[in-house]
Amino acid sequence: MLTIHAAPLVLPAGAAPGTDAPVVDGAVVVDGDRVTAVGSYDEIAEDTPGARVRRWPGVLTPGLRQWHPLWLLRHCYHPDPREADELGEQPLWGERLTALGDLTETRWSGSVRRGVQRMLRYGTTAVASPGARFRDPTVATAVARSGLTVVGTAGAPGMLLGERPDLDPFAEGYDLPGTVHGPLTVGGRADLAVFDVPDEAALRERGAATCVATVLAGRLVYRAR
Repeated sequence: MLTIHAAPLVLPAGAAPGTDAPVVDGAVVVDGDRVTAVGSYDEIAEDTPGARVRRWPGVLTPGLRQWHPLWLLRHCYHPDPREADELGEQPLWGERLTALGDLTETRWSGSVRRGVQRMLRYGTTAVASPGARFRDPTVATAVARSGLTVVGTAGAPGMLLGERPDLDPFAEGYDLPGTVHGPLTVGGRADLAVFDVPDEAALRERGAATCVATVLAGRLVYRAR
């Protein structure tokens, strides 16, 4: 079924000619796992009668890329919601991770799965790893099942900013063009995110924690309540 995702479009430089400027009343049409149209809502709605329309607050962008997924998934523990009273809800790392003692592989597997799900809450649709693959079988399995795209590390920052990696891809200090995996293009995979901010400047300032929806290969995999 055709789905129109309607919101102001913020497309970074590198998008198709004529579509790299913000589209105030914009829309992206998704059919299966592919983008079939990008442009103004009025024109798209006229060309796709009967399509399901999802109207979103804020701005719509291509999906984001996380540079340091292995750190986030294997050097941070993501507490189970049932552990929240004791451990909180934020990833544990360093001394707090050490204090947990030796974790069983079953417990690590659960943490990795939760970490992947939490990445989706930040508009992440691609994760970087050398050679565009993960050697850690637990991480590789969780990422493959999620549908996240695995990309290489060309252009990655040489070191982490701050004391630890962050679920927010903007934490590395990049602007939107440096944070997205690629532009939204007709025929390309439908990976996009929506952020409840008024414009690109506010998105860079407030970060990906403002994400209200993530679409991965055409599937709505995260929606803020």
